[in-house]
Amino acid sequence: MRLLILMGIVYLCYRFLKSWILKEKSSHQTVSDKKAGEIDNVMDKDPYCGVYFARKDGVDLKIDGQELYFCSQECRDKFVEKHSKK
Repeated sequence: MRLLILMGIVYLCYRFLKSWILKEKSSHQTVSDKKAGEIDNVMDKDPYCGVYFARKDGVDLKIDGQELYFCSQECRDKFVEKHSKK
C-alpha cells in the first residue's frame, strides 16, 4: 500500500516538473516574431450577416477611417449596396 502511494506521489511530481520545464522551453521559442503558442488569428463577426470567421480569411473594407471585415465578397458588396442607398 505504501509503495502505491509513493509511486503516485513520484508520478505527480514527474508530471508537474515535465509541464513546468516544457512551459519554460516553449516560451523562449519564436515563430515569425511571435512567441510559440501565441494566437495570431482573431475571430470577427461579419457586420452584414453576423457569421463569425477568422480575420485572416476575411475580406476587409475601410469606411470613414473604420476598418470592417466580412466573411465573403458577397457580404461586403451587399453591405456597401445597403449603406450606399442611405
